[in-house]
Amino acid sequence: MELRQLKYFIKAAETLNFSEAAKASFITQSTLSQQIRQLETELDVQLFQRNSHEVALTEAGEELLPYARHTIHSAESCFDRLHDLKQMLTGTLNIGVTYTFSPILTETVLTFMQRYPQVKLNIYYKTMEELMQMLEKREVDFVLAFKPTQRYEQIESHILFDNHLSAIVRTGHPLSAKEKISMNELEPYELALPSRGLQARNTFECILAQRDYRLKVRIELNEVNILLKLIKGSDLVTILSEATIHDEADVKAIPLDTPENEMEGCIHMLRNTYRKHSAQEFIRLLGESKAVKERRHNWLG
Repeated sequence: MELRQLKYFIKAAETLNFSEAAKASFITQSTLSQQIRQLETELDVQLFQRNSHEVALTEAGEELLPYARHTIHSAESCFDRLHDLKQMLTGTLNIGVTYTFSPILTETVLTFMQRYPQVKLNIYYKTMEELMQMLEKREVDFVLAFKPTQRYEQIESHILFDNHLSAIVRTGHPLSAKEKISMNELEPYELALPSRGLQARNTFECILAQRDYRLKVRIELNEVNILLKLIKGSDLVTILSEATIHDEADVKAIPLDTPENEMEGCIHMLRNTYRKHSAQEFIRLLGESKAVKERRHNWLG
């Protein structure tokens, strides 16, 4: 049994499509099929049910999948540990980031790139759910996002700074003089909201579920930069975390006056997994960045 065979098996099990699995593994479909057949022969079990229309895991395949993932994760952790023993920060660092967390990240990315030019950074911007799935599959080394609304058994979260869900308005907006705003005070205004699935929207939906508010949603979109441009040029109100407007001019964040508006900024990592030196160094720099220190100061102040 070879590690590459387990990797091909895992990819085929995740996609249930040999053509897609082969493409994702950068091999031909015939090579992938051959490797999986060899694995089945060695184990003396059938791992997939195949016909002209679909592919499905057998009971044996379902049983093997978690063990195969654990084996690959252990092998990759061993490789990372041996690589780091060179005491050099080289290689690749994969970071997952939610859209609304991105303004906090820029300063640290620039500092890290200047200090460690031999480390290649891959940064993935996706929804919280997508990033947590990538983390569980070890496709990213850690995730920077706000506290999730659901629990992930394999993932541990460490709070980096406190944060609040806020109404974001342009400078000079009728609401801009307020220190806090109630949900009822939002009712006269048209809202431009982040799309469903984004963290700020998920937290906002939890608040909305408590009672029937009469809100006027005019537009929804999943691009935060465009959302902020709309806010700056109109009397629309959006709902985002206050950290989203870090270093943004002409806008103001007004915390929602509700106990459920907390959105702690967190670092999410797999439990009981070796962590690269480069990941630890990036996290250290992030904790020392101006963006994070300002958020901590605002929380304590």
